[in-house]
Amino acid sequence: MRAGSQIARDRGTDRFVAVVAVGVGLVFLGAGVWAFVAPRSFFATSAAFEPYNAHFIRDIGAFQLGLGAVLVLAVWLRDALLVALAGVAVGAVAHLVAHIVDRHAGGDPAVDLPMFGLLAVLLVAAAVVRARRVRS
Repeated sequence: MRAGSQIARDRGTDRFVAVVAVGVGLVFLGAGVWAFVAPRSFFATSAAFEPYNAHFIRDIGAFQLGLGAVLVLAVWLRDALLVALAGVAVGAVAHLVAHIVDRHAGGDPAVDLPMFGLLAVLLVAAAVVRARRVRS
């Protein structure tokens, strides 16, 4: 009897954990998309810390996308390294896109774009290699 009730409790706990992970992950993903796509609106509503900087808000969005991706992917993928690589790859790709969109706003595009591009490509490639290994 004890073993059966423990299994039922574990399933309930697992369900709770999965619901929290997906729910919070979706909140992060939603906020990330909002900050990335509409930085002025996000700033005015959620992050009114002067001075306004569209690129900084996009960076916040990029990293929220990565955090959200990690939480959501962790529910479906059982390999911790794959979850980490794929989630961080989402954030890295979004960060690269933010630097491409805002290349006129500052920084050093000649250095920033290749560096962030290389990081994004390496992370995506490592996630793909890991996914293939996990499947086999």
